[in-house]
Amino acid sequence: MPTSLLWFRRDLRLSDHPALLAALDAAGGNGDVLPVFVFDPRLWGPAGGPRRQFLLDSLAALREQTGGALVLRHGNPAEVLPALVGQTGATSVHVSADAGPYGRRRDAAVARALGDVPLVGTGSPYAVTPGRVAKRDGTPFKVFSPFSRAWREHGWRGPAATPAAVPWRTGVATDAPPPDIDLGVRLPPAGEAAASDAWKRFRDERLLGYPATRNVPGTEGTSRLSAYLKYGCLHPRTLLADLAETDGEGEAVRRFTDELAWREFYADVVWHRPESVREPLDPRTGAIEYDTGPDAEARFDAWRQGRTGYPIVDAGMRQLLGEAFVHNRVRMIVASFLVKDLHVDWRGGARHFLQHLVDGDLPSNNHGWQWVAGTGTDASPYYRVFNPVRQGEQFDPDGAYVRRWVPELRDVPDRHVHQPWQAPAGLPAGYPQPIVDHAAERQVALARYERARSRA
Repeated sequence: MPTSLLWFRRDLRLSDHPALLAALDAAGGNGDVLPVFVFDPRLWGPAGGPRRQFLLDSLAALREQTGGALVLRHGNPAEVLPALVGQTGATSVHVSADAGPYGRRRDAAVARALGDVPLVGTGSPYAVTPGRVAKRDGTPFKVFSPFSRAWREHGWRGPAATPAAVPWRTGVATDAPPPDIDLGVRLPPAGEAAASDAWKRFRDERLLGYPATRNVPGTEGTSRLSAYLKYGCLHPRTLLADLAETDGEGEAVRRFTDELAWREFYADVVWHRPESVREPLDPRTGAIEYDTGPDAEARFDAWRQGRTGYPIVDAGMRQLLGEAFVHNRVRMIVASFLVKDLHVDWRGGARHFLQHLVDGDLPSNNHGWQWVAGTGTDASPYYRVFNPVRQGEQFDPDGAYVRRWVPELRDVPDRHVHQPWQAPAGLPAGYPQPIVDHAAERQVALARYERARSRA
């Protein structure tokens, strides 16, 4: 009786799962499917606590879905999987293709180690697999807007069928998972059922207002689906199919689809330029001077702790520590402040985010930081400098978001909540003065950009 092995990675679900269907097909009518997850130290080690715990919770849900059949292993997949194939007699190994730099190298090593047993990639974590959307001359897109148009024109397949039943192979010994992590942070419920519920609530209750509320951090206006997409508890193709059936919500659907397209764009950039997850995409602006030394580290610490004296920045950094999440608009504000007001290298901020975000996804995170830093895909690069006071006043006009995360400012009047140093009563006890003058540091940032550009 043939066994096919299904190696889960960033596809922790059973619906809309092409690799599962391929594994079923390979097993034939009288075979079975062995579900496996490997704790790879190359990925587990650098991941922060929130991502680790959300992954553990998602795997617990998946194990329940497979009737306890999910096998856990620890170690190098190029060693673990051939050993498991030898133990079980599996005749094929099935995966959703990984487009990331490390994932591509790892999968090539696993394919070599498996020898005559094929490693079969079917589908990917994206609606359109990275590398498939290109300009007419075959070169990759470097700017989002033309990519998104071409991505929409390319289109995507509908969701894969969900099998009525899967003949899971049972009785294979499993390793114990790593212990749970005491984060002191409440994470969202994990797994496919929780992801589906979250999507339905957003679609039915908040999608229509999304264009107006998506930039307002003091309201529940975004989908909060990013962690589910990161781990594949939900596939973007499922969302796009639902959106295609939505009537009378054209602007809302377009705006939300744009957010999915950004995720696919950054994955495509990394497919073509894998080194760009660590190094500047644009070498001209990549030569910008950053501050180092004890003073720069002290400012970096103040930013990490939410103690900069700029309320919207501090609220965002405290939300990161309190929820393992930051509102998307605020991510841009706090990133701009670190890079262009404090003159700290974007890579330091990107690493900090990946340590603390539950939805930390390497292409989206690091290229989001590069977009803000002016070293990446922004068509109007380094001279875009966010004013933290104006951003706060525009997107948190009543201070609801700031007051939630910065309790020192709860009694400051609305008109001063984003500039509390101007309040008649002065700064509240315990809240710091601004650590820098934004107007002055903006000029420093622009001058450094011009110097870097003139040397290119």
